[in-house]
This record gives sequence, C-alpha cells and structure tokens, in this order.
Amino acid sequence: MNIALVGEAWGEHEEKARAPFVGPSGYILTKMLEEAGIHRAQCYLTNVFNLRPRPTNDIENLCSAERSGGFPALRAGKYLKEEYFPEVHRVIREIRDLRPNITVLLGATACWAFLHNTAITKLRGTVTYSTALPKQKCLPAYHPAYVMRSWDQRPVTVLDLIKAKRESEYPEVRRPERTIYIEPTIEDLRWYNDNFLASATKIAFDIETSGDQITVIGFAPDDKSAIVVPFYDARKPGTHYWPTAEHERMAWAFVRNVLASDRPKVAQNGLYDLYFLWRSYGITVRNCEDDTMLLHHALQPESEKGLGFLGSVYTNESSWKLIRSPREKQTIKRDE
Repeated sequence: MNIALVGEAWGEHEEKARAPFVGPSGYILTKMLEEAGIHRAQCYLTNVFNLRPRPTNDIENLCSAERSGGFPALRAGKYLKEEYFPEVHRVIREIRDLRPNITVLLGATACWAFLHNTAITKLRGTVTYSTALPKQKCLPAYHPAYVMRSWDQRPVTVLDLIKAKRESEYPEVRRPERTIYIEPTIEDLRWYNDNFLASATKIAFDIETSGDQITVIGFAPDDKSAIVVPFYDARKPGTHYWPTAEHERMAWAFVRNVLASDRPKVAQNGLYDLYFLWRSYGITVRNCEDDTMLLHHALQPESEKGLGFLGSVYTNESSWKLIRSPREKQTIKRDE
C-alpha cells in the first residue's frame, strides 16, 4: 500500500470493532477520501493508540505532568505516561514495516508521534520527513473528528488528501529547486535586471514592512529564480542595509523602475502592497494583473487566504512558519 493513514486512538465504535475509523469519524474520512480520488480499501489505517482513553475519550487521560520517554509534551504540560509508550513504538514499527510512499498524520497526536510536534495548524498540508522514522514521508492533516466539529475545515482536508494522492506516487520529499539572490550589491541588481527581469513575461513582487518602512522587497520573474532587495539590516550601523545614502537611492531607483515597467505584475494581497508603496514612497505599480489571494478566493471563497495556506495547498514548499526549524532548512543561494 502506498498510503497509510494514522489517527489518534479508538473511540466507542472502534473499541467494539477493534479497528480504526469505523465510527462517525470513519464515515467522514471515507467520504473525504472518495472526493480526493482515493479508495479507502487501498489505504492502510491505524492509530497511535489501539485503545480507548478512559474514563473519557480525551487523550489527556493517558498523560501526566511528569516527562518521560524522550518525547515532547503531548498536550500543554501533559506528557505521555511510560506505560503507553509501547503503543507509540508499535505504530512506528507498523509504518516502518509497511514503508508506504506517504503517511497521512491525522491530527496533533499522530504528528506528535511521528514529527515530535503538535502544531497541526502550522504543519498541515506540508510534506516532510518523520523525526521518529527518518526517510518516511509524512503529510499532516486534520483529524476527521476535528472536521466534524469544524466543518469549514472539510474542504481544506480534502485538498490535503488530494496532495496525499499525488505524493503517493513516489517515496521521497521533492522540494522545488530555485536560486534566490540575497544581500545584493547595486551591480547585482543591474545584472539581475538585465538577465532576468527585462525579459520576464510576468514579475511577482512582495514587500515586508515594519511600521511605515519597507524592510525588504522581492522580485521573481518565474518559479526558478528571485532576488531580494533589503533596506533594513539590524546587523549594520543605523540598521541601514546599503552602505551609503547614494547606494540606497540607486536601490530605490531599481525598485521604482521594475514596478513602473510594462511587465505584468503578480502580488499576494496586492491591495495592501500597492497602497503601502504609493502612500509611503510615492511609488505607483503599473500593470498589476493578478493577485494570488483574490484568485484563490474566487476558487475557494470559504477557505483561508494567507500565503502560508496557499503555499501548503498549491506548492511543495516547507511549512512557511517552520521553514527555519533545525529539522528542515531551506538552502538559499546568492551569486558571488
């Protein structure tokens, strides 16, 4: 089997059947799998805990305030009791022996077991390698029981399962390859404009701000290359990136020329960027053709619209909010 799905623990129906996902959450999962084009019978289903937490179905019933097992907290200030770790080791062995191309981690508990991280809202939708089982590709997604309580997350979970189907075709994590030029000189800006931006069919741009100041602005002519133009640098005297006022003036001239060109522009939440550039710097962006946030809203008006969410749905990038984590760093290159 190329797809494994790992849940949390048995509920009432699962305990009676001694099988995972046979109750209401199992019904919801089956329907979402069908919408994603996945046949449930072709998946391997299991739980982190093949037992029902007592006296209620709350997973915190398996925890105490005492740290054990070398794992982080399963819930805030709550650590799994030593007696339940054999269940964790069992599910890890199951996946290790099965070796699916993709393991879908349904909910925070499954993420805790395989990624040692419970931040499901930050992790969902992004493929990554398991911490507990190196080289095992995982995809966090919301648990069906959570979807039943938060129905607006159902389309999101279906999108994640669609990604799981794509990822089931191969076992490795495939990240996009691109070159990002950082900490440029004025000569670098001119070189990049002549070799990339001048011939681009479209130019994507994005600004980062602090108060009324633009700290950095990036340009990308395609999905293979981009350049970052910094203006703020906390490491340097006065926090100015450019060594002289004349250098900074030339950098702003470069930014103005790119944004004033006839090349179609692409932005994310462009209404904010356009207004900020005009209000704070008097820069008018010409021919702004597309806004990825608005385009996504037209397709999925009920879902989130932030760049991190769009990245999790439409790309194979690392999680936006965890991209600098020690477990997975993204390589950024610059031209020497």
